[in-house]
Amino acid sequence: MSDTTTTNAPPTPPTTTKGIKHYVLDTNVLLHNPNALFVFQENDIVIPYPVIEELDKMKRREDDIGRNARSAIRHLDALRRYGQLTDGVPLSELGARSGGATGKLRIDTSAHERPPVIADETPDNKIIAAAWALQQNDHAAVFVSKDLAARIKSDALGIRSEDFRNQQVDAERLYEGYLDLTVERSIIDTLYADRMLSIEALEPALRVEPEHEDPYVREVSPNEYLVLHDATDEGHSGLARRLADTDHVIPVSSQKKPTFGIMARNVQQTMALDMLLDDEIKLVTLLGGAGTGKTLLAIAAGMAKVFQEERYDKLLVARPIMPMGRDIGYLPGDKDEKLGAWMQPIFDNLSYLLSTRGSPNQSPDSRTTEQRIDKLVADGRLVLEPLTYIRGRSIPHQFMIVDEAQNLTPHEVKTIVSRVGEGTKLILTGDIGQIDNPYLDRSSNGLAYSVERMRGLGLVGHVTLARSERSELASLAAERL
Repeated sequence: MSDTTTTNAPPTPPTTTKGIKHYVLDTNVLLHNPNALFVFQENDIVIPYPVIEELDKMKRREDDIGRNARSAIRHLDALRRYGQLTDGVPLSELGARSGGATGKLRIDTSAHERPPVIADETPDNKIIAAAWALQQNDHAAVFVSKDLAARIKSDALGIRSEDFRNQQVDAERLYEGYLDLTVERSIIDTLYADRMLSIEALEPALRVEPEHEDPYVREVSPNEYLVLHDATDEGHSGLARRLADTDHVIPVSSQKKPTFGIMARNVQQTMALDMLLDDEIKLVTLLGGAGTGKTLLAIAAGMAKVFQEERYDKLLVARPIMPMGRDIGYLPGDKDEKLGAWMQPIFDNLSYLLSTRGSPNQSPDSRTTEQRIDKLVADGRLVLEPLTYIRGRSIPHQFMIVDEAQNLTPHEVKTIVSRVGEGTKLILTGDIGQIDNPYLDRSSNGLAYSVERMRGLGLVGHVTLARSERSELASLAAERL
């Protein structure tokens, strides 16, 4: 119970300074990112009292929502030391923790009169009413929510409504990890003859001349791929990658032998395997639709690196516990039996790679693929875990794959990447077109956010896989449905 004194009289709103807005935050914004309190710079933050009540209900949960609720409550408790929250407390009092925010935070405990259309006693209506009351009193109010329906309701009342965009990216212009360039034949020949080519030599092909803008030269990011097409011969092409932080590109050749039974089927898969097998690239993000092979390629590379080359101690595969569609409730059995249901897609890929169909040249083994998987797990060389168990750990010398990363928030991805210890390679895979988290979308999910934010670093690589290779039917479904 907070020792903050409340009365029935509405608190006096803070004095409005010209240009300062009042951002009214919905509960889901703080559950998405508790540090959202500190990203509105010089503007004021208003937290309606129902938000505190909803945070209080969520704080007992053992998942990331519960952790974010507790973190938001701790931020508010820290501010309480510097004054009465109902009067408004400067965020700058928290020093470095405030992230440079200079506005005030105020908890609104008023029981506002509401328009008849939102008269129902629901938390959403009470929160929207706080923004409506500010606007009625000539304050520049902005209602911020991850809930699309709540934003629509607010907008219908004439209140300016926004999604929390601090950690959003432009999903329509997301970095793909490669460029298609048309070059002279001599450029491709020089690349493969010298095994290296300066980026300066590619400048004519990188030059862009927009119709209504000044010409510019496209930047080539570290570890970005270049698909080179001969200007005079369609059958003559090349593939190159910028070598980390150098000013050169190196040729990328097709596989000479399978990677744990897997051969690349298209140019994007060739890029993906090139990154997955390069120990100098510590973080790889693979984005693509169903059937493009992102998970299979990642697991095949991991098995080659761990079981064949012994470059890493373990292969760790994790997934967020996020059901598609209606949840089936609690599952019977112990931890391993419960985990089996969630990790079945991973088991499917492992079974394929360990079968003679996946790797036909492997030595005969009388054990079934299930028995071989069990043996790898028992020996500790293969670890399958939900992400629930990742927090708080340090993970050194492992090939770590996080599948379905599009269902993670940017904060959760940061937590995972910060767990990576010395000698570990981390792979994030997912499809931003298939998001099951109700508060994430193509622009705000952790996978897309990490693709853009980590772009340009020499230790990081990314490829967007565009073509489905699962089967002819899967390809047709991806294209038409």
